[in-house]
Amino acid sequence: MDRNPSPPCSDAEEEEGDAVGNTVYSKHWLFSVLTRLIEVIAPAEPDPAGSPEGARTELDEEMENDICKVWDMSMDEDVALFLQEFNAPDIFMGVFAKSKCPRLTEICVGILGNMACFQDICMSISKDENLGQVLLQRLCDSDSPTLLETSRLLLTCLSQPEVANVWVERIRENPSVYDCVCFIMSSSTNVELLVKVGEVVDKLFDLDEELMLNWIKNGTCRSVGPSGDDSPEELPDFKIVPCILEAAKQVRSDNPEGLDVYMHILQLLTTVDEGIQAIVQAPDGGKDTWNLLYDLVCQELCQPDDPPIIVQEQKTLLASILSVLSAMFASQTEQEYTRMRKSKLCSFLYLFDMPLIGSLIRILQYMEGCGKTAVDNSKESEQEETGRTDVNEEDFHLKILKDICCELLSNMLQELTKENTLEGLHQGHLNEQTCSCAFQNLLPLYFASVESFLEVLREADQTLADNLEKRFPSLKVQT
Repeated sequence: MDRNPSPPCSDAEEEEGDAVGNTVYSKHWLFSVLTRLIEVIAPAEPDPAGSPEGARTELDEEMENDICKVWDMSMDEDVALFLQEFNAPDIFMGVFAKSKCPRLTEICVGILGNMACFQDICMSISKDENLGQVLLQRLCDSDSPTLLETSRLLLTCLSQPEVANVWVERIRENPSVYDCVCFIMSSSTNVELLVKVGEVVDKLFDLDEELMLNWIKNGTCRSVGPSGDDSPEELPDFKIVPCILEAAKQVRSDNPEGLDVYMHILQLLTTVDEGIQAIVQAPDGGKDTWNLLYDLVCQELCQPDDPPIIVQEQKTLLASILSVLSAMFASQTEQEYTRMRKSKLCSFLYLFDMPLIGSLIRILQYMEGCGKTAVDNSKESEQEETGRTDVNEEDFHLKILKDICCELLSNMLQELTKENTLEGLHQGHLNEQTCSCAFQNLLPLYFASVESFLEVLREADQTLADNLEKRFPSLKVQT
């Protein structure tokens, strides 16, 4: 079912100059709807039923249809400018303050979101401190459609370079935003809302490292959050990482783009030491995070029955996931080295799962296939400038994925024991073909890791080690 009815047209012949800008929409009609909206939130006469002003929880059908038409029309810049001139944002402020109707609040936030798509209007909305604070308070709403429209509006504003810093600073100074966002991520089952809130968080962390650090360290104070009645409700003591994981699990099967967003948020966390520690020093030692990412790589993405080209479609998602796994592995390894002086009897054995090493090698194999396809395509479209640009861009993203994949693989190979290696040989994850692919991609940059792995491999399978030395003479010379 369509959310909004089709917008009305004005009869230009009825009243000359009634059209809004270059549109066919009627100024008079828009004016009348906004006037009726004012009457809804501030009626001239008391409700005969004795209910307080603005206490109506539902809109009558005619008013809802008309205000929805305004919502559709507000996507037009001329209409948006007319609404701005008519002080529609101030009217909506009254709606937010007085209305008890969730549908009306949702529509008004949605109209503001459409208006904010235009730079000048976005700047005006963003510089209004009162309106800005009221909009942030909408994140504590209990109505999912309103939360969705509020998140869209915030993302629109954060995507405008001219005003992004205004919103970042406003959010940084408003602790309740953290709690409300965490509450949504940890408790909502609305996938569309989770994706949009994730995009907001991703944008915030990308724009401002200080805010990200504050949110990583947050969770020690409690704030007022959503409530079903007029009394405030105290929220749980949220931590950012479990909330992100819970949201990722919700969107995982229904929205690949949303999963990409949440994996990128985790990747951004690992760009600072505090973020890595927040992941690996959780009560479970980071197992929940590791298990989710491991399951995605080993059970869902880039599987053996997929065509190699799948790595092109999944390259950004894989890069984010592998980046987090790599940061976790390096951090856990460093901690174990500190505690156990490089003993091979590590307590983080859950990291050493051979299917993950097999998946890393398979990703490298698929990328080799994609590389050959890209070369063939570039030859066929040698005269097409756009085609060459696309190929170069794909190569760039694949290179990032390859670099991350090689770093994690080299770190894992360097830590393998004879027992791990025998397990990999038995399961089929390690053989001459897969080891050759790994060596081909890791050498010469990760020579020390390959050399270390080869020494262990000799203990597990001398014949395979000898064959690999023959394929890669540089190893034989050095060893």
